[in-house]
Amino acid sequence: MRGSWLRAERRRGGFRFRSLRAALIAAVSLASLGQSQPEPLAQNSSLNGILTYIQTAWDSLTRSTSSCGGVADSKLFAAPVVYLPAGYAQPRELDQMQRDCAVRVAHLPQVIHQLGTTDVESIQPPGLLYLKNKYVVPGGRFNEMYGWDSYFIIRGLLRDGRVELARGMVENFFFEIEYYGAVLNANRTYYLTRSQPPFLSSMVMAVHEAQKAAGQDDRAWLETAYAYVKRDHDMWTRDPHLAGSTGLSRYYDFGEGPAMEALQDENDIYRQVAAYFLFHPTIPAYLSESVDATGRRASGAAYAVRVCGAAQSQSSCEPEHLIKLKPDYYKGDRSMRESGFDVSFRFGPYGAATHHYAPVCLNSLLFKTERDLEEMSRLLGKNSDSFQWQRLAEARKRSVQKYLWDHEQGLFFDYDFEKGQPSSYRYATTFYPLWAGLATDEQARAVVRNVSIFERAGGIAMSVEETQGQWDYPFGWAPIQLLTVEGMRRYGHNAEADRVSTEFLSTVLENFARDRTIREKYNVVSRSSETHVKAGYAANVVGFGWTNAAFVELLHLLPPEKVNRMADAIQPATASQ
Repeated sequence: MRGSWLRAERRRGGFRFRSLRAALIAAVSLASLGQSQPEPLAQNSSLNGILTYIQTAWDSLTRSTSSCGGVADSKLFAAPVVYLPAGYAQPRELDQMQRDCAVRVAHLPQVIHQLGTTDVESIQPPGLLYLKNKYVVPGGRFNEMYGWDSYFIIRGLLRDGRVELARGMVENFFFEIEYYGAVLNANRTYYLTRSQPPFLSSMVMAVHEAQKAAGQDDRAWLETAYAYVKRDHDMWTRDPHLAGSTGLSRYYDFGEGPAMEALQDENDIYRQVAAYFLFHPTIPAYLSESVDATGRRASGAAYAVRVCGAAQSQSSCEPEHLIKLKPDYYKGDRSMRESGFDVSFRFGPYGAATHHYAPVCLNSLLFKTERDLEEMSRLLGKNSDSFQWQRLAEARKRSVQKYLWDHEQGLFFDYDFEKGQPSSYRYATTFYPLWAGLATDEQARAVVRNVSIFERAGGIAMSVEETQGQWDYPFGWAPIQLLTVEGMRRYGHNAEADRVSTEFLSTVLENFARDRTIREKYNVVSRSSETHVKAGYAANVVGFGWTNAAFVELLHLLPPEKVNRMADAIQPATASQ
C-alpha cells in the first residue's frame, strides 16, 4: 500500500492528529476519502513506549540562547558567553539570563556579511551565538542548533504538529544568514568558518506545506524565505566552494589549523592522524617536521611519534619523530566537518582531501535547492526566476551525470577534480540523487539493484570500509536511512524500501527495549547501539534529535501491516522489562 493513507494527510490537509502517538497507534479510516481502509496499527507497548519517548523529547531537547541550559558546551572548557551580532541591541531576556546564570553577554567584534571574513581565533573565549527563537538540539554533547540535523528534526516536529517551533528554527537560519554570514555548522563562535549540507530549501518547503495544510496564507513568509534560500545557494556556487571547472560544488571550511572543538573532545584525534600518515608514507604527504614545501610553517601542535618493530622492544624502535600536520590536511579535516560526515575515509584517510572532491551528497542537495527555488519562484509569480532556476538545475544534473555517475558499477561516486578522476569509495550517499529526483529511472534501478552492497541486518551501512571512523562501516545513521528509503520510494522501489525500513526500525526498537533511550548511531551489522569508534569522538550520545525524527517518518511510510508484524516481534523483549 506504500503508506498512501499516511501521505494523504500531507497531500490533502484533511486529517490531522493532535499527537504523533495518536497518529501512529490509532485505527485510521479513510473511507470518506474514497480509499480502502488499512490494517490499523495495534496497541503495542513497544511502539507506545518509544513514541511517548520521542514526543516528550521535543521539549526536553528544546533550548534557547536566553536560557541557562542552552549556553553550556561540553565540547570545550570555557566560561559561558553569549555573543550578539556587532551593533545588535541587547534583548531584554538576556538581562534576566545574566542575573540568573552568571553568563556574560558580549558583541562580536565586527559585522559579518559572509563566511571567511572574521578572525574566529580572536573571539575569546569561544561562546554561543545568539538566535531569536527556540530550537531543538540533537542531544548529548550537542547543545546548540545544527545545520543539517535541523532538517530532520523539523520533519519530526511537523509530524507531531509542532509547526510554530519548526518555523522558528527555520527563521533562526534566516537570522544566521543575515548576521553571521551563512547557515552555520552550529551557533557557536568556532563554527563561524563553515556551513553544513544545504537543507535550508527543504526545511522551508516542509514548513510551507505544513502551514498551507493548516490553512495559513504564508505568501509573505515564503517571499522572505525565498530571499534567504537564494543567499544560501549563492554561497555554495561561488569560489571557494566551486569544484574546479566541473560546474559542481565542494565543501570548504574557511578556517585554518586544527578545529577547536576537536582539540579537547576527540580522542587526541590529530596525534592519531599524524601517526597514521607516518606509518603510511605512500599516501600524499600531509606531514612536516618543520615547514611545508612552500616554506609555510605547519599549523597546530607538534606530535612526538615513535616507530617500533614487531617485537615492540626498545632496541627495535626508531628515534622519536617530532612531526606536524600540514595546513592542507587541516583544510581537508575542517571541510570534512562541513560535510557532516566526520570522521570517514570517504575523501581519503581521515577526510584529508575533502576539499579536493565534488561530492555526490552536496551536489544532489544543490540540485534539490535549485528545484525548490524554481517552485518557490513559481508560487510567488516570479516566472523569469523560475525559468533561471530550472536552467541551473538542469546544468547541474548534466554535470552530475558527466562526473559522478559510473554506468558500469551502477553507483554514483564523488569526483576528485584535482586529479581528474572519480573516487572508487563506495558510499551510501549514492542514494542522494534518488532522494533529490536527480537520477534517471535507469540509474535508480541500477542503484537499487546494488543496495546489497550497503544493506546489512540493521539497515544501510555508510560504506564497505571498516576504518574505525563513525561514518564508515559498520555504522548506520538514521538520516541516511530516511533519505535512502525516500529515494527508493520516489522511483517506485517500495519492496526494497519497506525491507530497509523494517531492518532499521526494528534495530532501534530492540535497543530501546533494552536501554530505554535512542542513540545517535547504530551498528547495523550487530544491530546494536554499542559502538566502538576510535576516529573522532567515541560516545554514542543519547537524545537523539534526528534519530527520533527519522524513526517516526520511516514508521509513517511503512505499510501498517508491516509495522504491526515488526512491533509484535519486539513485544516479548519489551514485556520482560
